[in-house]
Amino acid sequence: MAYDLKKESDVKEYIDKLGVEYRFGCYSEKKPEVCHLLGDYLEGIKKDFEKAAKVYKSTCDDYGYAKSCFKYGNYSFLGKGKSGGNKGDPRAAFSYYEKGCNLNDSDSCLHSGLLLVSRSMPKEIDRDVQKGLTYLTKSCDMNNATACFYLSGMHISGVQNKPEEYNPHAPPSTQAPQKPVKESDYIVQKDMKKAFEFAYKACELRNMYACANLSQMYARGDGTEKNETEAEKYKKVAMELQEEIKKQQQTLQFQQGLKNPQ
Repeated sequence: MAYDLKKESDVKEYIDKLGVEYRFGCYSEKKPEVCHLLGDYLEGIKKDFEKAAKVYKSTCDDYGYAKSCFKYGNYSFLGKGKSGGNKGDPRAAFSYYEKGCNLNDSDSCLHSGLLLVSRSMPKEIDRDVQKGLTYLTKSCDMNNATACFYLSGMHISGVQNKPEEYNPHAPPSTQAPQKPVKESDYIVQKDMKKAFEFAYKACELRNMYACANLSQMYARGDGTEKNETEAEKYKKVAMELQEEIKKQQQTLQFQQGLKNPQ
């Protein structure tokens, strides 16, 4: 049957049919990828976060579907889809992120790593920088630009044994100057060559902040030979990416305005 998606009645019928198809594919045919789509349908179309959470959780637990593990990790961290309040459960979130990472989902590896290395994350998570570094590296190896960017920052400043010395969520250029310490005081050693390599990869994967840092590295000769031409090139790339992000945000605001007219 052909639907005229300009007609409200056809749109409603199409959406309802889509839900029926997803439920059949999930519960009768037991296809994990369709179960995940059902979760997305419940989340995005029906706005039924409690049911969506249950679908993501079961799809991860029963089928080992990595993307559902990641989604349920997000739900757990935020307390989303829970009856009786929205208190998050960081330990449960980490458990599902870690499971998703073991199933080779790059976003799950990113979140697992950040929870382990950050000093600003919940106290329920035991900080383990070496393990976090392993997860972030795995994520970067799977071409996750954000993971590569964080790894670059960690190698620019080094990560000290004391948690308060380093915040991986702050861009490397904003890290506060650190007191002189011995080499043995670092869990992750400063290594500008590695920092450059990770920044280069993150920039190639279109991370705006990595491109800005890469420009500075070329300008200063940090981790690579000084090269003003390359510095200007990546400064331009960073500015172009910034403009792209602004346009995307403006488009999103315009679309939201159409959905919610005053």
